[in-house]
Amino acid sequence: MLRKLLAALVVIPLLAVWAAPAAAHGGPVVLDAAGDGATGVTVRATYKKDGHPVDNQVLRLVLNATGEGGRTVGPIQLAPATEGHGFYTSGSVLTPGRWTIVVTSAEPNPGRAEATVEARVAQTAQPAANPRTEPSEGGNGWRWWVAGAALLLGAAIALAVGARRRALR
Repeated sequence: MLRKLLAALVVIPLLAVWAAPAAAHGGPVVLDAAGDGATGVTVRATYKKDGHPVDNQVLRLVLNATGEGGRTVGPIQLAPATEGHGFYTSGSVLTPGRWTIVVTSAEPNPGRAEATVEARVAQTAQPAANPRTEPSEGGNGWRWWVAGAALLLGAAIALAVGARRRALR
């Protein structure tokens, strides 16, 4: 009987600690919306209760945007992003210019975020110069010839010294 009581005293607090994080999830969410640097929108979603990222399969986020000149986009459902849990992305949905975006999530995880973003044409990276194929300034190719000649000369001297020592013995 004493063993069962001691086991219960150990197991019950462990179960409470183990179940607490799962119980904290759910309910309202905090949404942080921003532009992605080009023509898309990214959102980070966390639970309001504990700040943990929202599981991407739980939340349904909807984007609506209003741009200059009365342009509108949406409603668009955001897809989970590859950055990890709690990140969502729209892809390229905006045209260049200033936009007011509103992202909402419905019950049982209500949330809302509003932000002003500047959509820009996506930039492409310039190809990096490949030092192995680009000619170097000043024509340093002659240095390889000098190094090769020095190596051959050193090998010839070593062979001659070795042959001379063998001949003297």
